[in-house]
Amino acid sequence: MPPFRADHVGSLLRPDALIAARHDVRCGRLSPAELCEREHEAIREVVAKQESIGLEAITDGEFRREWWHLDFLSQLHGVTLRENPGPKFGGTEVQPPIAAVTGKIRYTRSIMVSAFEFLKGATRRTAKLTIPSPSMLHLRGGRSAVSREVYPDLEEFWGDVAAAYGESIAAFAAAGCTYLQLDDVSFAYLGDEKFRESCRRNGDDPLELPGRYVQTINEALRGRPSGLAVTLHTCHGNFRSSWATAGGYELVAESMFQSNIDGFFMEFDSARSGSYEPLRFLPRTKKLVLGLVTTKVGQIESEDEILRRIDAAAKIVPLENLCLSPQCGFASHETGNKLSHDEQWRKLELVVRVAQKVWGTAS
Repeated sequence: MPPFRADHVGSLLRPDALIAARHDVRCGRLSPAELCEREHEAIREVVAKQESIGLEAITDGEFRREWWHLDFLSQLHGVTLRENPGPKFGGTEVQPPIAAVTGKIRYTRSIMVSAFEFLKGATRRTAKLTIPSPSMLHLRGGRSAVSREVYPDLEEFWGDVAAAYGESIAAFAAAGCTYLQLDDVSFAYLGDEKFRESCRRNGDDPLELPGRYVQTINEALRGRPSGLAVTLHTCHGNFRSSWATAGGYELVAESMFQSNIDGFFMEFDSARSGSYEPLRFLPRTKKLVLGLVTTKVGQIESEDEILRRIDAAAKIVPLENLCLSPQCGFASHETGNKLSHDEQWRKLELVVRVAQKVWGTAS
């Protein structure tokens, strides 16, 4: 049952030809239908590659998306994209927009269901779907990005968000999804004092946000079918090999681990994320996926060092509760991180190889 001993966060570097095709659509040189066919072809190829290196969780690499989160959020009724006024990613002039709430949040149309159905039909293994967590409608802009005219009471907002997500999750489950991942940078971001200060400026209490986010996740999952495994991924941001925040999980772990999900993907590839000590709050019924392999640079990690770090985590969390993955995806935006396709696959092969050595299986 997911998460698997060797797993991955989801996004993969896009082929150059696919990036060019998306550009051609924007310029009017290629039709959306022609782009869809090229996406089909690229996804079939990346699915086969994942299978060939021994992964059980298979994604479409998020090849149909520009952004890891905004392509989903912007299709919810009541969401508008706007410029991000908050903390910036370092080392890049381009910055992701943020989702602003300008109307009642509703799930009024199918979102990414057909994309999942294609993936499920393209693999013999477990088709894994990734979507942004409900908190991503709030985290970046906070209260200031939620219209006070539309939602004078934030409790109504959170109720609508949970209901919309519940409908979306039900649609994915009806399409045959058995492995859903909620990507939620909020828990890592809230470990950063500079980010907590930006929350205060937005009109929020950062110490209350982890509990509020967990409550909304749990409400959204209230009606999920028993056959649907759900995980949550958190990290300090991942955009063109840069990050947005830094800080340990001590302030958020106890709340985060109360999410009604099956496993947690947590970034631990550098000192940016602090120590393993907050893992003491992990319930023994949950799995913890250690994000020890970085996706931000091409240098391949030492197998011995990863084994040593797994041993250190196992002093706090039983080894049978642990899994291994990269700390984030390889392409949270369609341009991807600053490493090669070959380096990407070597890192995923490393994850599989280490998992087989530690647990005797990658599944």
